[in-house]
Amino acid sequence: MTNEAHASLTPPPADADGESRLVSALARGVSILNCFSPTVQELSSRELMERTGLAKPTLFRLLDTLCELGLLHYSERLSRYVPGVGLVNLAAPALARMTVRQLARPAMQELADHIAGQVELIVGNGNAMTYVEIAQGVGSHVFRPEVGTRVSISRTGSGRGYLLLMPEPEREAYLAQLRAADPARADWLQQRLKDAARDLQEHGFCRGHRDLHREVESVAVPMRARRDGEAWIFAASVPVFSPQSKQIEEDIGPRLVSLVRNVEGAIGVSG
Repeated sequence: MTNEAHASLTPPPADADGESRLVSALARGVSILNCFSPTVQELSSRELMERTGLAKPTLFRLLDTLCELGLLHYSERLSRYVPGVGLVNLAAPALARMTVRQLARPAMQELADHIAGQVELIVGNGNAMTYVEIAQGVGSHVFRPEVGTRVSISRTGSGRGYLLLMPEPEREAYLAQLRAADPARADWLQQRLKDAARDLQEHGFCRGHRDLHREVESVAVPMRARRDGEAWIFAASVPVFSPQSKQIEEDIGPRLVSLVRNVEGAIGVSG
């Protein structure tokens, strides 16, 4: 689910003959589900109407359907809609088929314990990045996000590593979209991408520069090839006040690179 403030409906893509390739009712239903996130766990019908732009009769028909299927639940206690248990059931097969998670989990936990921090596995697809595995080290003081939480593309080393993995037309399209909304931020991101490209070339990892959270130092290492069309990025984070933060480039970064190369070897990925 998305962390974006609104889940506005965009026109569905069309085939060459002008016919939409998407089922509009399904797309509208998904737009409702996308209004929820780990930080937005309950919404009223009015709030959902504002976020989706759907007409009241359409919204209520879709809400009734989603509740009947167990994907949403109306809480009498809160007088609001909340995500249903059915969403957990839908997520389980998606997570289970990601064999990278199972292969990487022991090494992620070992590194997280060594740095007394956090190691994350993130998958990128389109203009979205999502946590799919998180290892919290013994003694870690880094906030632990939930699996399924979206990750910022522009403000994290993971996101910039992901952008550098994109084919150039896709990356340029992302930057053009950002520039239309926020030209200053797009210019800032282009400079950060130059830094990230240099980091990858010289060290094999991207630095986070504390752009998202000033209190957290982080590095990220993307896998060198996509798997099933998806990009995989590993990241390691420690608090700035920890002794390990002084070793982010000399110790943590190289260890994370080694972890990723070992995972690549296990699944048959080569540079």
